[in-house]
Amino acid sequence: VFGVIIAGIHFFAFLHGIFIGRYNYRVIEQNVASANVPASFNEFKILQLSDMHLGSLARPDKIKEAVNLINQQEYDILVFTGDLVNARAVEVDKWKDIIANIKTPKYGKYAVLGNHDYGDYVKFDTEVDKKQNFNQILKFYSDLGFTLLNNQNVAITNQKDTISLIGVENWGRKFIQKGDLKLASKNVNPNHFKILLSHDPSHFELEVINNKTFYDLTLSGHTHGFQFGIEIPGYLQWSPVKWVYKHWAGLYNENGRYLYVNRGFGYHGYPGRVGVRPEITILTLQYDQNKKYN
Repeated sequence: VFGVIIAGIHFFAFLHGIFIGRYNYRVIEQNVASANVPASFNEFKILQLSDMHLGSLARPDKIKEAVNLINQQEYDILVFTGDLVNARAVEVDKWKDIIANIKTPKYGKYAVLGNHDYGDYVKFDTEVDKKQNFNQILKFYSDLGFTLLNNQNVAITNQKDTISLIGVENWGRKFIQKGDLKLASKNVNPNHFKILLSHDPSHFELEVINNKTFYDLTLSGHTHGFQFGIEIPGYLQWSPVKWVYKHWAGLYNENGRYLYVNRGFGYHGYPGRVGVRPEITILTLQYDQNKKYN
């Protein structure tokens, strides 16, 4: 009897994850405090999205609701940390008009590629077809209003101060490694507060933490929080994905180098979410003279 009860709980949890959980969006607000934040960037708000996986989505009404929720937020810049699609550019067609309605803030929209954006997980008839698919995905990013940072950086100037936004192509322990941190950081002022967009959080662990360049804040996604776990804010955060990724959800601080891992907007594989809700993140930079790093 006990076994039947446990099986029933799991069964209904997974059903809930499919019919409700996968579209149960939440806004997470997180402060990032550092003495390296320039004075005029105090309270500067970054909205982060990640892992849309448009080829998996199935409810236009729910995605419109999510876009409305995004547009209700106050933010200065918007960043997307990769995996627009599962593999094919055609996945964007159904959702393009809806996603394009996400408002563009004062300092623009920026993005980096995720491992799925390269089309490596499906078979194309020819390499030419695969290249055309990839080029179309790049075009869709532009059509949706995003500036792609493919191993590039841009200066964000506010009044008299400047911070650097740096974006790398995908680099991960287990997946494609096209990211070039040195190239992406070329000509960046070492004294600037530096925000790094890198899809896979294992990049932070393996290349960013001990890099001679001090990256103040890294923003990643990729893990989806496994789309399964238990999260009780302030008390418990657990998912099986922790056995694969040391940093899998939320904010981490390693010797003053911050990493935020977004739990993702969409889903892939299992068409649902149990205990790990899809996420819209608002990160607020705060100047704090008592938190001196680097």
